[in-house]
Amino acid sequence: MARKVVLLLWAQTLGLAGAQTTQLLVEPPWTPPVLWDWVTLTCQGSGTTGATTWYKDGQRWWLQGLDRVVVTESGTYQCDRPGTGLSPPVSILNAILVLQVPARALLEGDTVTLRCRSWQDKPVTWVSFYREEKQLQRSHERTELSLSPLRLQDSGRYRCRGWVETKVSQGWRESESVPVTVRVPVANATISPAALAHPVRAGDPVTLRCSVQVGSAPVTFTWLHNGHEVARGPLLELGDVHVGHSGTYQCVATNQLGQDGQRVFRALSPELALTVTPQGHWDRVAAGVAGSLLFLVLLVGVIVGWHRWHCLASRKHQERAPQEPPALPEEGEVLYTHVTMTKRMQGPTRTAPPQDTQVTYAELPGPHGRPRAPSDIYGNVLGH
Repeated sequence: MARKVVLLLWAQTLGLAGAQTTQLLVEPPWTPPVLWDWVTLTCQGSGTTGATTWYKDGQRWWLQGLDRVVVTESGTYQCDRPGTGLSPPVSILNAILVLQVPARALLEGDTVTLRCRSWQDKPVTWVSFYREEKQLQRSHERTELSLSPLRLQDSGRYRCRGWVETKVSQGWRESESVPVTVRVPVANATISPAALAHPVRAGDPVTLRCSVQVGSAPVTFTWLHNGHEVARGPLLELGDVHVGHSGTYQCVATNQLGQDGQRVFRALSPELALTVTPQGHWDRVAAGVAGSLLFLVLLVGVIVGWHRWHCLASRKHQERAPQEPPALPEEGEVLYTHVTMTKRMQGPTRTAPPQDTQVTYAELPGPHGRPRAPSDIYGNVLGH
């Protein structure tokens, strides 16, 4: 309950702070105002009461010090307050035909009536209403156009045209175009990330973002930590967090609509819990051990890589080097022998002429290429 009271008081304070601009209020509340309505202008803003400066058509007006004046001449009016500066201009018309729109914030879903009026409310007939170049309505007697419910696509510039009869003239007249802007209150404020998956360690950076699903500009954002305002803007950058950052966070989105600043809309996001755990001694020890292990792994990797590169380079060098001729055989070493045999004749025993046995000799060179002695010549003889 106490937190709700704190938030309510804070929201009221924010509403007052958000209205700190000079505004020129019009009575009756129609724009553009017309001279024959006896328009009253009220200057609203901060500063000492009665310290208002008035301007007409860009020149300082003779009425000074009054916060409220009744207009008797057409023209463009402004007022200045010491604490909040110059107000937006308000033009008072004295035209033959005028299209008027309610002087308030036009919100989506509202019912809005536009009216087409002739000078000093003289009769006007066959009135047509236009948005941009599209005709919306034409009537012999109706001088008002109702937009209900108001939609975003209804925004645009409107004008009216009709047959006006006065004592001095009659004919078709057309009004100046008037802007109609449909605005949307802020809604569905959210914080991203919506939740933190695990407690945040001290020293970690944390950034939160506030956004709204809908809302006409300008939208302002305010951050609350445990119900107290800590920052403004869509981003909350906590930097390297510490235990003092623990708690609940909310953001408040605000848009202030309307010339009088009375239609202020706010959207409060769900709470986001942030828990910061301190970084202890063993965490620092673990970080140091991890760093040492990483260094050792990198060192072993470098050594293994150098070893493999060295082996590969040696292998390539051996492949490129010329091969040495084979060594000469030593004395008494047999290189090879080759024997050719003669097969015996098959069949029944009978007397046959003797055949010579065929012997093939292989002479082996002696050491250093010299011929062997006759006694060193070997042979293999196969006989019958």
